[in-house]
Amino acid sequence: MRLKYKIIFTIIMVCLLSLPVMAKTNQNTTRMVPVSFAELAKQVRPGVVNIQTQKLIKGGGRVFKHFFGQPFGGNPNQLDDFLAPFFNQMPKDRKESSLGSGFIISDEGYIVTNNHVIKDADQVKVILHDNTEYEATIIGTDPITDLALIKIKAKNLVPLKFGSSSETEVGSWVVAIGSPFGLEQTVTAGIVSAKGRILGSGPYDDFIQTDASINPGNSGGPLLNLDGEVIGINTAIVKSGQGIGFAIPSDLATGIIDQLIEQKTVSRGWMGVAIQNVTKELAKYYDIKETKGVYVAKVFEGDPADKAGIRIGDVIILINDKQIDSSRDLTLTIGSSSVGETVKVKLIRDGKEKVVKVKLAKRPDQDTETKEIIDGYDPLGFRLKQMDSDIAKKLGFPEDIRGLVVIDIESGSQASKTDVRQGDLLIEVNRHKMTTIEGYGKYLDQTNKGGVLQLLFRRGNSHVFVVSFEKP
Repeated sequence: MRLKYKIIFTIIMVCLLSLPVMAKTNQNTTRMVPVSFAELAKQVRPGVVNIQTQKLIKGGGRVFKHFFGQPFGGNPNQLDDFLAPFFNQMPKDRKESSLGSGFIISDEGYIVTNNHVIKDADQVKVILHDNTEYEATIIGTDPITDLALIKIKAKNLVPLKFGSSSETEVGSWVVAIGSPFGLEQTVTAGIVSAKGRILGSGPYDDFIQTDASINPGNSGGPLLNLDGEVIGINTAIVKSGQGIGFAIPSDLATGIIDQLIEQKTVSRGWMGVAIQNVTKELAKYYDIKETKGVYVAKVFEGDPADKAGIRIGDVIILINDKQIDSSRDLTLTIGSSSVGETVKVKLIRDGKEKVVKVKLAKRPDQDTETKEIIDGYDPLGFRLKQMDSDIAKKLGFPEDIRGLVVIDIESGSQASKTDVRQGDLLIEVNRHKMTTIEGYGKYLDQTNKGGVLQLLFRRGNSHVFVVSFEKP
């Protein structure tokens, strides 16, 4: 009898064990934590580099003088600084160092990193995973997307491959490798927390958000999928947040990198229109079924859109069969297109669909327009230029907009400690409109020392923010 029960029990257990285990066999179930990231890390580490830069600061700079030339306030030459005013001497020149990361993309020695890692550097040194060091040459940079390409002369390099950021889904596992705080070859893991994040850093914001630990020094390092492919370039963190980092999508970066390799500079497509999102009111007015597409608010005379016959009031809904749901969609689509390329633009005019062909021109160079214009800084550390139609056109503002453009920011000033940057437009101070340099200067003069100054800035077509200062 016991043997009979044992046989029945055994049969039941075999049947139960033969049933499918959903968490393991169902392809639609959640893929849990990988057993280990060790093999992936071992595979890609040779392609990740540490980047060290140096630049010469003439006269030590204002920050140097404030801290007596030491980052934590120490000063081995206090007597020199004390006597300098009596002998009409300035503090000695000093070298400022910075750290970052990067990754190899070819056997020829090309390395991708962030523009802010190597910006203004007099010397760029690359350290490979085996601690061998090389002097690097800066091939080209793209400040708008914060990408840079450098090159070293080395053999037996192990380049990393790019993957598709568009095919990477939110929730996917990713690995970041870099040199946070100078700690080389640090590996962290997490997931893609979100995609398409806009941080207000420029017209091509389209960041991947991740909770893989990213810290200062990780900038320029790769964000990899589980196949060891680069799907992002780590570039930013939230100062007040923990566990939040941002990476430039690989699909955006690859086109820029190709241009830097071929021509050492980046040219972007340009239509020559000022646009805004379609609101419910606009959709109703123009007989559009959905609030999608972008409304053409301005067509710049003589530019590609004008030559193609696009008019104010048109609503653009498709470009080369790609749906345009927002102003950002159009900016990214046109900006990633080649200069001279002809694109098909489907638009709605007077309730009817129409297709026009637009041959793209080169996007105006913002940096060229926003330099060299005015000497001297205001008490807050800004160098400003009165807006005019030419500058508005170059910076993508409506042609009739008024205000003062930030041309430069003085190092070590109050302004340098804010998020304001070149190209931002000062609109108001303490709710008083600012349209002329004279009016701005007069208002500052009338403000008592220690008084609060609230400056209203505009960035791009929609981003508005306020920065507060104390009158020095």
